[in-house]
Amino acid sequence: MERNNKRFRKREAILTCLRETKVHPSADWVYAQLKPKIPDLSLGTVYRNLALFKEQGLIISVGTVKGVERFDGNPDFHVHFICTECGCVQDLDWMPDLPGLTATAEKDSGSQISGCQLTFTGMCRECSQNQNKEEAV
Repeated sequence: MERNNKRFRKREAILTCLRETKVHPSADWVYAQLKPKIPDLSLGTVYRNLALFKEQGLIISVGTVKGVERFDGNPDFHVHFICTECGCVQDLDWMPDLPGLTATAEKDSGSQISGCQLTFTGMCRECSQNQNKEEAV
């Protein structure tokens, strides 16, 4: 019983960590945040639980950014921006839900759409400003 209770506490800590951050972390980031508080936590446990949470629809994968999968604790529809320079991932909360887009996709494909992820890529404001400073020199 103690073993199951420990497993549940680790699982809950991993999910809470994801839901309490806006950085769209990697598994390594989650592990680094929790390891000091949970000394017997393994990176494998983090990966297994992230896969379980994705399968259950509790979190989403934002995608692979610079070779590392990144996660979001908010599984509800929202739009992301990923900087191709620094790799930051940002929520674009001001973007409207696009029900017309889903309806069009269903009509055109003849399929029943159950989800959508919309991601913009480009250079974030900070990287763009840094590039402009470098070009001015």
